[in-house]
Amino acid sequence: MDYQAVLSEVWDAVRPVVGQGRVATYIPALAAVDPRRFGMALATVEGDVYGVGDWREPFSIQSISKVFTLALTLARDGDALWKRVGKEPSGNPFNSLVQLEYEQGIPRNPFINAGALVITDRLQRLTGDARGTLRDFLRAESGNPSVDFDPVIAASEADHGHRNRALAHFMASYGNMEGAVPEVLEHYFWQCSLAMSCADLARACGFLARHGQRADGSRLLTRSQAKQVNAVMLTCGTYDAAGEFAYRVGLPGKSGVGGGIIAVIPNRCGLCVWSPGLDARGNSVAGVEALDRFTTLTGLSIF
Repeated sequence: MDYQAVLSEVWDAVRPVVGQGRVATYIPALAAVDPRRFGMALATVEGDVYGVGDWREPFSIQSISKVFTLALTLARDGDALWKRVGKEPSGNPFNSLVQLEYEQGIPRNPFINAGALVITDRLQRLTGDARGTLRDFLRAESGNPSVDFDPVIAASEADHGHRNRALAHFMASYGNMEGAVPEVLEHYFWQCSLAMSCADLARACGFLARHGQRADGSRLLTRSQAKQVNAVMLTCGTYDAAGEFAYRVGLPGKSGVGGGIIAVIPNRCGLCVWSPGLDARGNSVAGVEALDRFTTLTGLSIF
């Protein structure tokens, strides 16, 4: 398949919707990003990379980081992880306190903020440096040693992270936090501030297309664990719009409020699209449209 031609056709098709939606404003450092930016990249399991638009421009990955912290923790902790966090769609906003109270401090899944805080907490206990472990992994898998945190974004997250602090303290009150809340929050804010391009992220999620095998041929996850991560991405990866995303795109995916979305086609490739304008549920308007167009043009979905 001529992936470069397909990506070019997708880009032409989505131009009318690029710029639609609103950039995230609750993190002030993200509010200044131009919503008219658009990039898309595809990295095959063999290592070939294709792209269009701003596909080499770094952006704030935000909640996309949750996929990688989940994989790193699952690789070390195995099924014990699922005693502290569930696997079900939330049906509520990603920072909801109400649901967490109903379920006595056990987050519904690893991709809502409360669940991601539990994962970061566990990764910190397992490694002693959750954010550094994540950064080193992403540098290796992307092949880009310059992948790093954005201190301006991290500071903005910390200055306005009141809801995340509330979630963390609430879970601590139920005994579902092992470490000190301020330490966990610090690592969480920094991991969300990582800056990567579409090319970097398309490569970095390739281990999920290779059923858990890393870029260097070593194994991070078993095939069963890789299946678990992909399944949770499909059902929970796009906030409370996961059903719509599965309906339109038909791939495991994870979005972030920086405007990025990664998606996985098992045995074939990793994909990443970036456009900062978000819909009401926090997903990139042009990004979802581009992935919808891609799977429609190619017929490549898991269904």
